[in-house]
Amino acid sequence: MLFNSLQFVLFFPTVAFVHFALPPRYRWAWQLAASYFFYMCWEPGYAALILISTLVDYAAGILLGRTTRQATRRGCLFFSLAANLGLLFFFKYYNFFADSIRTALEDLGFECALPLSGFLLPVGISFYTFQTLSYTIEVYRGNQEPERHLGRFALYVAFFPQLVAGPIERAPRLLPQLRRWPSFDYDRVTDGLKLIFWGLFKKVVIADRLASFVTPIYQSPSAHSGLALSTATLFFAFQIYCDFSGYTDIAIGAARVFGVDLMDNFKRPYAARSIRDFWRRWHISLSTWFRDYVYIPLGGSHVTLRRWQVNILVVFFLSGLWHGANWTFLAWGLLHGGYLLAGHTIEPVRARLAAAVHLDRHDRLLQIIQTLSTFGLVCFAWIFFRANTLSDAVYVATHWYRDWNWPQTFHAFINMGPTINMEPYFFLKEFGLSIGLIGFLTIVQAFQAREPIRVRMHRWPLWLRFGVYSLGLWFMFLFGVFRQQEFIYFTF
Repeated sequence: MLFNSLQFVLFFPTVAFVHFALPPRYRWAWQLAASYFFYMCWEPGYAALILISTLVDYAAGILLGRTTRQATRRGCLFFSLAANLGLLFFFKYYNFFADSIRTALEDLGFECALPLSGFLLPVGISFYTFQTLSYTIEVYRGNQEPERHLGRFALYVAFFPQLVAGPIERAPRLLPQLRRWPSFDYDRVTDGLKLIFWGLFKKVVIADRLASFVTPIYQSPSAHSGLALSTATLFFAFQIYCDFSGYTDIAIGAARVFGVDLMDNFKRPYAARSIRDFWRRWHISLSTWFRDYVYIPLGGSHVTLRRWQVNILVVFFLSGLWHGANWTFLAWGLLHGGYLLAGHTIEPVRARLAAAVHLDRHDRLLQIIQTLSTFGLVCFAWIFFRANTLSDAVYVATHWYRDWNWPQTFHAFINMGPTINMEPYFFLKEFGLSIGLIGFLTIVQAFQAREPIRVRMHRWPLWLRFGVYSLGLWFMFLFGVFRQQEFIYFTF
């Protein structure tokens, strides 16, 4: 079931109505049933995988709580890691590695016929696997008491607002909220509904409109000019942000209606002044997961320089692999790791250069330069994330800057519409609207730097608020793309 579907428009109010009609002690059961129904709308059989992960980590947590013997505790942790990562590997990565091994052996002159799996990739498996693993690790570390109520633990794993694409919540934060369900609160519910609306707006009005430019160009990049390639890459940067942050807003808003606060997953990432700053703002629940469960256990920054460099590359290699079984994602992850290493290496040089040209005296100008530079590096990396193959990514990366003299650029722009199957008039209208929406998003993000706009709106007169709501709904229905396109991160 998609958040941007008619089914969800009917599903969510029904769940909310019954939720508040039930006594608090029964609400966990209703939410658990709703969550499994929500997931089973995609593929009923794959709900068994969530159940397996739930039972494995519930049992591991109970056993960890009953013993202080270190060998037994390590065995429980290993059991949880092996079971969860084993399922993740089989359903998400087995075909990728089997095909890569077969290709490598054939290149060496050996025949190899490794069997391939015919299973579809279960929606959201990377998200709920990491969420349930974090519970076992926290219990093992002594930061979380084992949850003895199987139903509540099952709800922690499968809570429908964030089941499919996060945020990846931690047990110490989410489990206590699932034990107490507050009564209906008008302000909290309306705040959640505002977030849901804003998330839907970003998805159906901005992200899905930009997809109409990005998809055909990246489908066959060699058939397009440098202008088209660079435009598609820029548009994809905003498409993926609006798509993923839109899902997150809907998830946080839906949970808030029920009285559950999920963590923020985005903090104006394209305002970052460095790649390190970008990763403090983008997909925060995943980056902090890798920080706490991979980077710090490897030694973090409290090691030799060479070991720290290896730690960074390992983390970003795994981050790329987490996103998908494709060499493009590995290249994207390692590219970001390379950015961090290069930034650390040349940081003294950059500081001396800024001082030499007196930029250190003009912080605002320095901030603009750093932000634009960081955004450019992020966009270049998005090429590898979006491309279907590594060869396509290399083509885009080596051709996006070509043919940029005025006559060729103007000719390429005029002919961009037909190359993506749009009539010239329709192309100009859609292109202008897309640029306008990106500008609108940028302005809204700037206004939200200090305080969310929905919080400011709460202080407005009632007539003004409802006027803005009506205008927003009218704009969404007028310009929204209602083709029920999946969210990009559903495939991860």
